[in-house]
Amino acid sequence: MKRWLKLAAGAAALTLATAGCAGSGGGDTASGSGGSEGGTLTVWLMDGSAPDSLTGALNKEFEAAHAGVKVNYQIQPWNGIQQKLTTALASDTPPDVIEVGNTQTPAFASDEVLTDLSADVNSFNGSQWLAGLKASGEFNGKTYGVPFYAANREVLYRKDMFEQAGITAPPTSDAEWLADIAKLKAKFGSDKDFQPLYLPGQYWYTLLSFIWDNGGDIAKADGKSFKSTLDSAGAKAGLEFYKQLVDASGTTAPKDNDEATPQQAGIYGGGKVAMFIGTPGEVATAAKTDPTLTDKTGAFPIPSKTAGQNAPVFLGGSNLVIPLNSKHADLAKEYLKLLTSTKYMSQMAAAGYVPGTSTDTSALDKDPLGGVMAKASKNGRAVPTSPKWGEVEAGQNPLKDMLTAYLTGKKSIDQATADANAALDKIIGG
Repeated sequence: MKRWLKLAAGAAALTLATAGCAGSGGGDTASGSGGSEGGTLTVWLMDGSAPDSLTGALNKEFEAAHAGVKVNYQIQPWNGIQQKLTTALASDTPPDVIEVGNTQTPAFASDEVLTDLSADVNSFNGSQWLAGLKASGEFNGKTYGVPFYAANREVLYRKDMFEQAGITAPPTSDAEWLADIAKLKAKFGSDKDFQPLYLPGQYWYTLLSFIWDNGGDIAKADGKSFKSTLDSAGAKAGLEFYKQLVDASGTTAPKDNDEATPQQAGIYGGGKVAMFIGTPGEVATAAKTDPTLTDKTGAFPIPSKTAGQNAPVFLGGSNLVIPLNSKHADLAKEYLKLLTSTKYMSQMAAAGYVPGTSTDTSALDKDPLGGVMAKASKNGRAVPTSPKWGEVEAGQNPLKDMLTAYLTGKKSIDQATADANAALDKIIGG
């Protein structure tokens, strides 16, 4: 998804190289922290995040409470944002509040271009922060990013197909999930194009749920670095269950590509798929092909091996940061205090996101698919907070290579995980 941007390799070097460059146009008449001196507070949020109704009301309320202050609100496109952020954060006049992807935050924190917000957590509704996003905003024991919003995956399914196959309730364990796949195959398997579950071979976001559910992890902190753990027993068990799902479903999804190639929502829209693992927004994409899917689709959290529990899910989303060189740090904190209040977080929930600083998801719960996402998010996690994680996603992703090698039989599970572990260590282990 666009929210989860790839970091460019060498970001730290680029930051140093661009130090002192012109910023975002956020210059103003105020000086110092700008507490009551008036001026302009420049805010960058990303395209497609906060709805216009929210930001319009927020900025109006903030200006009314701070005489002489104007909010220079700018919507930034995702395309090219890494370069733009790197340049802006290194400048002497950066924006004062910026939305960044949760996997970007550790890299910018390590570049020492973000304000340490550790002492301000309680002011930003800290007791209600979404745990998975909270972790993504931390670096070396300090907090640099404030959770903004999140989204996570769930199992989206055809309610009509489940009913026809005699499945009366969504599965609540891995064993029930596999049993339901068998029931769907028995009912619809005569159609050679039918797939009980569409599951691409390189869908590593889903793999994380199975690894975490089995007590494994991608990597563990090792001082200021990380040590890869893809060869652990828990990681191997997660990989084995992934293969079990692929084999049981007989999915025709490519084993050497991810959910975006081809777009899995389009495959689901074709009408021959009973389940896929995705975000609620993907149903709207599928409905462009078949509008009836909107009413036919239900959702359930990714099941756990433990009956009655949900597997942990990867949380993608955004954090809010204040650049270290902001001329209005105090005002920026006041702005974050307002934005992270329950009043505005409830509007983020109504827009279809899991709010980052409020446990009130009632507005999201009104939507059947969104409510399931909100429930699953409570057991959400982040990828390792390595400044180099962007290189993992932007380059030759070892998790993808591991999946393909094992699913195609080119490597044993021991060899596939050992090779992935070594490759990941070369990226985040230093």
